[in-house]
Amino acid sequence: MPDDLHAQPTADVAEAELASEGIAPSENRSSPFVPLRQPIFRAVWFASLASNFGGLVQAVGASWMMASISPSAEMVALVQASTTLPVMLFSLAAGAISDNYDRRRIMLTAQGFMLTVSVGLAACAWLGLITPWLLLSFTFLIGCGTALNNPAWQSSVGDMVPRRDVPAAVTLNSVAFNIARSVGPAIGGAIVAAAGAVAAFVINAFSYIGLITVLARWQPPRIERVLPRETLFIAMGAGVRYVAMSPNIRAVILRAFAFGFGAIVGLALLPLVARDLIRGGPLTYGILLGGFGAGAVAGAFMSARLRRVMSTEALVRSTFIAYAVGILVVASSRTIWMTMPGLFICGACWVLALSTFNATVQLSAPRWVVGRALAIYQMATFGGMALGSWAWGRTALLFGTDRGLELSAIALLIGAALGLRYRLPPLEELNLDPLSRWREPKVAVDIEPRSGPVIVTVEYIIKPEDVVAFLNVMAERRRIRRRDGARHWTLLRDLTDPTLWFERYDSPTWVEYVRQNQRVTQADAEIGERVRALHSGPNPPVVHRMIERQTASLTSAAATAPLAPAAVPKPLGDPSRAG
Repeated sequence: MPDDLHAQPTADVAEAELASEGIAPSENRSSPFVPLRQPIFRAVWFASLASNFGGLVQAVGASWMMASISPSAEMVALVQASTTLPVMLFSLAAGAISDNYDRRRIMLTAQGFMLTVSVGLAACAWLGLITPWLLLSFTFLIGCGTALNNPAWQSSVGDMVPRRDVPAAVTLNSVAFNIARSVGPAIGGAIVAAAGAVAAFVINAFSYIGLITVLARWQPPRIERVLPRETLFIAMGAGVRYVAMSPNIRAVILRAFAFGFGAIVGLALLPLVARDLIRGGPLTYGILLGGFGAGAVAGAFMSARLRRVMSTEALVRSTFIAYAVGILVVASSRTIWMTMPGLFICGACWVLALSTFNATVQLSAPRWVVGRALAIYQMATFGGMALGSWAWGRTALLFGTDRGLELSAIALLIGAALGLRYRLPPLEELNLDPLSRWREPKVAVDIEPRSGPVIVTVEYIIKPEDVVAFLNVMAERRRIRRRDGARHWTLLRDLTDPTLWFERYDSPTWVEYVRQNQRVTQADAEIGERVRALHSGPNPPVVHRMIERQTASLTSAAATAPLAPAAVPKPLGDPSRAG
C-alpha cells in the first residue's frame, strides 16, 4: 500500500502528470480507471474489494447455518432481511452523522464495530452457542455497521478524487462489489462445504483488517468548523428539506425508486428462474448469478464511453428499456444459453443506472449535505427493491415466474416513460463550493447563538415593467432560501408604493441564520445577481435583521433602554451581502 495516503494530487497536478506521460486530459477523462491514479482511492478500492468478498462469503455461511439449525423457510429468508433492514431504518441518521463529523473516523468506527461483531459471531459458532435468533441478532448488528458506514464511505469519494472523476469513482466502486458478487457466493459455498460456516465467519472477520489499516493511515484535509454542529434531528430535518427543495435530486430519487422496484426482479426471482424455467439446481443458479455479475462488470467498463456520447437522461432511459428487454429474454428462455445473455444485459444496465444515480446525487449536493442526500437516495433505492421483491415474488406465486418477469418488464418501461416528465439533470460539475461573500453582521443588541427567532426583511425597488421577471426570479430565490433553512418565506408588496417590495423570512436562532447564509453556493450566485440587477434603487437593497421578543419577557429597564445608533437598520455597502 502507498506510504503517502495523505497526499492527494490536485486536479492541476494530476493533469500535469498525465501530460508528461503523453496522455491528453480529454483522453484521460474517458478512461474508467482514472480514479485509481489517486493513491488513497486505489488503496481503499482494493481493501473494499477484499471486504466485499468477505461479506458475501459470510452471507453464504449465515444462510447455510440458518438452514442447518432451523427448519423454517421464513427464518432463512430473515437472514437477508436482517442485514438490509438497518439500511432502511438508519441511513438518514447515518448520513446526518457523516455530514457533521469526521467521515474517516465514522468509517473506522463502523468497520471496527463490524469486525467486533464478526469475531463474536465466529466465536459463538465455534463454541456451538448459535441459535436462530442469536444468528439474526449478529447479522442485524452487521447490517447496522453497514448502514453507518455507507453514507460516510460514499460521500468521502469526493474527498479522495477530483469532482470531475466522481462518476468514474462511483462506477469503480460498483465494479468492486460486482466482482466480489460474481465469484464470492460460489467460493463461499465451497468454503462452507469444505470447512463449515465457522470458516466463512472467520474469513469475513479478517476481511475488515485491510480496510481498517488503510483508513487509519489516511490523513484527509481537515476543515475547521466555525459553527457548532447541528443536533441529530435538526441535521436529519435539514437533509430532508434540502432534498425536498432540490428538483434535480428529487428526480434522481424518483427514478431510482422506479428502477429499484422493477430491476430487482432479476435477482429476486433468479432462484425460481434456475429451478422452474431452466429446470436446474444450485450450480445453475450460481452460473446465472455469475452471468449477471459479469454483465455488471462489463457495464462499468462501458460507462465512461457511454457518458461521453449520451446525455444522463438518454443513458438512464436506455438502461430501463434494455433491462426490460433482458428480462423478457429471461422470461421466454428455457435454456441456460439463452438466459445468460439476457442476464448479462440486465447486469450491465444495473451498474450503469445505479452508478449514474449515485454520481448525479453527489454532483448535485454540496459537501455539507452530501451524506444525507446519498442516504435518502439509498433509502429510496432500497425501498423500491424491497417493495419490488415482495411484489414480483407475490406475482410469481399467483401467476408463475415467467408472468412475474413479464410484468416487471412493463414496470421498467413505465419507469423509462417517467423521464418524459422527470428528466435527470446533466452529469455536470456544478460549483457547489460556499459563495463566501456573506459576513456575519455586527449587532448592537446583546444576543447569543441560540437567541431567536430572527426575522429578516429585504427591501427592493422594482419598476413596473420588471415585475414579471422579478416574480420569476424570486420564485427561485424562495426555493434556495427554504432549501438552506429559512422559514415562513413570504414576498410582500407595499400598498402605497407599488414599486416597493419586501422579502421576509425567519430563522429559529441566530446561529441557524448564520448557518443558512454560509450554505449559499457559487452556483446560487446567479440568482442573487439577477435579483440585484432588477433592483432599481440608488442604493443596494436594504436589509433589516430583527429578533422577536415577547412583551411579557421584557424587564422595565430593558423596555425603556434606548438602542445604540448602530442598531438602526441601514443599507449594506456590499450588495452581495444582502440577506
